[in-house]
Amino acid sequence: MSIVRRERNDLPDMFRRFWESDWDKPWLRVEEFVEGDVLVVRAELPGIDPEKDVDLSVVDGVLHISAEREEKSEQKEKDSYRSEFRYGSFSRNISLPAGYSETDVKATYRDGVLEIRVPAAEQPKAAAVKIPVSRG
Repeated sequence: MSIVRRERNDLPDMFRRFWESDWDKPWLRVEEFVEGDVLVVRAELPGIDPEKDVDLSVVDGVLHISAEREEKSEQKEKDSYRSEFRYGSFSRNISLPAGYSETDVKATYRDGVLEIRVPAAEQPKAAAVKIPVSRG
C-alpha cells in the first residue's frame, strides 16, 4: 500500500479551503476606514434582503451588525435534480473609536455590500480660559 502525499496547493479549491479554513474568523467580513470626519464600515452581505435580514444597532460605543441568510439554488434537468442551500445567522461587533456619534448613523445596501457611515461627534468649542500668572 502506498500513500500519496500532495501539497496543499495541489488540492482542488474546495478541499484546500477546508484544510486552510477560516473557522476562527467570522463569516461577516468587514472593512473600516475614515473618510473625512466619517467612519465607514462596509460588510459583505450578498444575497440578502437588507430590510428584513439585517439588524443594526449602536450601544455603548459598539456597532452591532447581525444578518440572517438563506440562499437556495436549484437545477432541474431531464434526468437530474440538484438543490443547494446556504443559510445561517451571523453577527459582528465593532468598537467605535472615541469621538464618533452614536445617533446619526446611516446605512445603505448596494450590490451585496452593506455600508454604514458613522459621523464624528461634534465637539462643543470650549471658551478660552484666561490663566493668571503669579510672581513667585
